[in-house]
Amino acid sequence: MLRVIKMLLIHDIVEIDAGDMPLHEATDPAGQAQRERAAAERIFGLLPAGLTTELRALWFEFEAGETGDAQFAKALDRFQPVLHNAATGGGTGVESSVSLEQVKSRCGPPIERGASTLWAAALELVESHYRAPNDRNR
Repeated sequence: MLRVIKMLLIHDIVEIDAGDMPLHEATDPAGQAQRERAAAERIFGLLPAGLTTELRALWFEFEAGETGDAQFAKALDRFQPVLHNAATGGGTGVESSVSLEQVKSRCGPPIERGASTLWAAALELVESHYRAPNDRNR
């Protein structure tokens, strides 16, 4: 679990430095990836050698998303905005006119891949939000 938490924190620190892009905003993925890689290299270059090696490896592992830890971390990373928007009546999803299908297509695959049970709960939250107001209490 500590590895997953480190991955999430490192990922967020790099995004803060590179400029985080809202999940449903039209962006240039290649440009964003390039900015994040440059930010990661800059940040890791400030650290002592041993720490640079460890954190850099965790960041690349998260970005690749191939290990179980990375897949779980990515699931949590995508679940966070779903949970936040559910707790705030739609939050930035409402402000950005995000559709149910957009949430399912952008959040569903990484959450389901890394934590299928979590996706089932997230999907219930999302679908509940998109139901007609009179149907939400059913």
